[in-house]
Amino acid sequence: MQTNVVKQLNDAMQTVMQTAREQVLAKMGNKLTVAEKTSRRDLVTNVDHSNEDFLISKIRQLDPTAHILAEEGTGDRVTSMAGHVWIVDPIDGTMNFVHQRNHFAMMVGFYVDGEPTLGYICDVMANKLYAGGPQLGVTLNGEPMKSPADADLADGLFGASAPLLIQDRFNMQAVVAASLGPRIMGSAGIQISQVLAGELIAYLSYLRPWDFAAGRVLAETLGLVVTTLDGSPVDMLSSGAVLIATKRAQRSILAIV
Repeated sequence: MQTNVVKQLNDAMQTVMQTAREQVLAKMGNKLTVAEKTSRRDLVTNVDHSNEDFLISKIRQLDPTAHILAEEGTGDRVTSMAGHVWIVDPIDGTMNFVHQRNHFAMMVGFYVDGEPTLGYICDVMANKLYAGGPQLGVTLNGEPMKSPADADLADGLFGASAPLLIQDRFNMQAVVAASLGPRIMGSAGIQISQVLAGELIAYLSYLRPWDFAAGRVLAETLGLVVTTLDGSPVDMLSSGAVLIATKRAQRSILAIV
């Protein structure tokens, strides 16, 4: 896409994300309707649904012919990354949203013929909006971000998935032992944003497309790597273990897992 078109979309989507944040904050003062999806640890609320509806409606106004893959199923049945594809997570970290009223995010990723083009992670309670892509760079609340230092695993904190760490999947305990220690937040969006900011050297978890679509765009723009655990490119329409890391940390982690 032409850079001026991408910039216009980026400007418009940042406004959409800020409006969505304001609506979520307003609804937090009301009683939530909470339901289980697959288990008592996999929740969905009325705010997940209403925020997904809002984001999809705005994206359709901005990009009418695009396909939209959304967590709660309001979007399209997307079977190919051809053309314009938006991937939406209306509330990432719903368990945190329900029980802590903190540490949750909204995420949107935009891909053109499979290429990462724009990404947005909004840390709702901290009022931090990470936005941008390879043609524009990445900003935090409108200010340009620098690439984080290429620190090794031994020199940084590691963003861990609680289930993977407890069950020692993918040698997660050995990875943690090789780092300066684990940090667990229960939200992919929050932990990926911490990798973007250089607060973590990596984040590893079992993720679905809406969990990492936005983060991939932003991370790769900042010189980080996003891969599977054999170092292969991620499949944007599949779920699996995904690693977001500095280049040096990725090499060390892959040697362990």
